[in-house]
Amino acid sequence: MVILLSLFSDWALLAARLVLAAIFLAHGLPKLKSLKTTAQNFEMMGFKPGIFWGTIVAVVEFVGGLAVLVGLYTQLAAPFLAIDMLVAVIWKMKRGQKLVGGYELDLSIMSIALLLSTLGAGAYSLDNYWRIIL
Repeated sequence: MVILLSLFSDWALLAARLVLAAIFLAHGLPKLKSLKTTAQNFEMMGFKPGIFWGTIVAVVEFVGGLAVLVGLYTQLAAPFLAIDMLVAVIWKMKRGQKLVGGYELDLSIMSIALLLSTLGAGAYSLDNYWRIIL
């Protein structure tokens, strides 16, 4: 391990949180704003009942994205986001999609969520500020 670089680990966690939050907020908000369309899309993808699964995914992505953004209960929210992406990866693999041009971004997003699940939000977070321990 390069000791000098480890001094920046909290900044790296902040960057990971902000990127992950931006992605989930950008995808979760439209789902939440149009639950009827989300339900139809989930039905077409084979997730039935679509209203149930679409609503769960919309809430997990938006609320989880907000939690990760501010670093509040990150280690509680991030595993749900990782599961969200795991389902997306498995769904794409079952449809015959390959790594490149298929599920590589979902896999990357899932790994960031797993990273935050295990390491937490870092020093620049509400979890740290309020000393929240799960």
